Amino acid sequence: MKKSAAAASAWPRHLHLIGPEPAAKTAPPTPEAVGSKAYHLWRMAQLGLPVPAALVLGTHYTRDPAASLPPLLGSGLPALEAACALKLGDPRAPLLVSVRSGAPVSMPGMMETLLNVGLCEATLPGLLRQSGNPRMVWDAYRRLIASYAQVVAGLPAPLFEAELQRATQGGDERELDYQGLRALCRSYLALYQTHAGKAFPQDPHEQLAAAVQAVYGSWFAPKAKSYRKLHGIDEQLGTAVIVQRMVFGNSGTHSGAGVGFTRDPSSGEPTLWVDFLANAQGEDVVSGQRNAHGHASLAQTLPQAWEALQNAARTLEQSFSDMQDFEFTVQDGHLHLLQTRSGKRTPRAAVRIALDLHEAGLIDRQTARERTAHLKPKDLVLQQLAPRSGAEAAEGGQPLELARASSACSGIASGEIALDPERAIERARAGVPVLLVRPDAQTDDIEALQRVQGLLTQRGARTAHAAVVARQLGKVCLVGCADLRIDAQRQTVAFGPHEYAVGQALTLDGNQGIVYAGALAVVDVPDLHLQRRLQALRDNP
Repeated sequence: MKKSAAAASAWPRHLHLIGPEPAAKTAPPTPEAVGSKAYHLWRMAQLGLPVPAALVLGTHYTRDPAASLPPLLGSGLPALEAACALKLGDPRAPLLVSVRSGAPVSMPGMMETLLNVGLCEATLPGLLRQSGNPRMVWDAYRRLIASYAQVVAGLPAPLFEAELQRATQGGDERELDYQGLRALCRSYLALYQTHAGKAFPQDPHEQLAAAVQAVYGSWFAPKAKSYRKLHGIDEQLGTAVIVQRMVFGNSGTHSGAGVGFTRDPSSGEPTLWVDFLANAQGEDVVSGQRNAHGHASLAQTLPQAWEALQNAARTLEQSFSDMQDFEFTVQDGHLHLLQTRSGKRTPRAAVRIALDLHEAGLIDRQTARERTAHLKPKDLVLQQLAPRSGAEAAEGGQPLELARASSACSGIASGEIALDPERAIERARAGVPVLLVRPDAQTDDIEALQRVQGLLTQRGARTAHAAVVARQLGKVCLVGCADLRIDAQRQTVAFGPHEYAVGQALTLDGNQGIVYAGALAVVDVPDLHLQRRLQALRDNP
């Protein structure tokens, strides 16, 4: 008993273990000390939800990241290895980890993440023996090399994207077999050597230490600073860093990764709202570079995981008393939860969710009032396309529908086309309505997103970080528009035979997920039922 007390007292103050027996290592964490992401991981573990073991380096180290390394490597890593029954760098049973950021205030996509840390030439055979899946092993390795090169070594992403395009000949990398992925890893290693001036690190402990430093450093990245300025977030809060055992959504057809909301974040409707990619890792969904499928794909291919996810979503809402935005991975049919937080939502959704949760007894009247106090009746209005008169229809016909896409945020937005954030900002400053049209939804575009009317992307999921930010800003957002073709050199976009130059107008219908030619007239339709419900909440004692 005395030995246990001494061991507990020796445990570093700003280090927290989320695992089978976290209380034996540290006192219960607080959001300020470990960030909201880690705090919610700890709460999910307490609820018995399937959370991979994790080690949390507190926000305390943001101003001096190097000070986190002695407690990480001296106390924290051995404890995490014991919790996982695996060891970092072990050639037979290697521990692989993700290294993620997590501030006290949610900042979707503004800081960095690295996956598969600990994979190297020495541990590749061990992971192969563990998994029996050579394709997954080489896919995980090529992801680590590319992300480490960008986040830690500061190399430009297009170096690796171009090599990937060459290897796939413009196709989907999920179609590459293990031999193709192995060859891609060799190409990536050569690119790293050439452009970084040194070899990719083969010491897993060196990888981990550098990854932790880089993730702390991303708190000070320009896009993170812009986000904090936009939302009034105190820079002194800092970020925690979460080192968590990897689970693999890219391990075959019975695996995948997804992001979901316990309710529709646009309307507040009480239905699960999920994006899912089979045989993929989480970054594929949230990066904005891949199209995803809805819950039907998950329910059809992995019915047991879908049932477990529905049950987990109910537990999350009941425990956190709010609509949740969660990330998950399915590995070989088994569900793992990686994150939950209060989900970003439109004003209409905010009102409906607060009212519904109050009526369900999950929050009291005062809480519902507090969550809706900043909203006015004019916020509870749905924009729709104005009906065309008989004469207008006879003269000009129906609006020209160009394409369909997935809607991440409802409403109508018209504006001139801009293909880069710089032009979008310049034209918006001149008072011109602008639509930002991009191949992918990128969080680097946050300053432009703040100023434009809407966002249209060729690729991406509704739950990508940039789409979440756009929805939080109240911007109409259509993603994954398969018929969209962007010619950056000619400064044009095309939808089938119809081509439009930068500066010409389009209209995005976020209610129906449709792109129209030209700037179309809009009408505001008040949601009278929701307005009455909100007024009743405020009037009744």
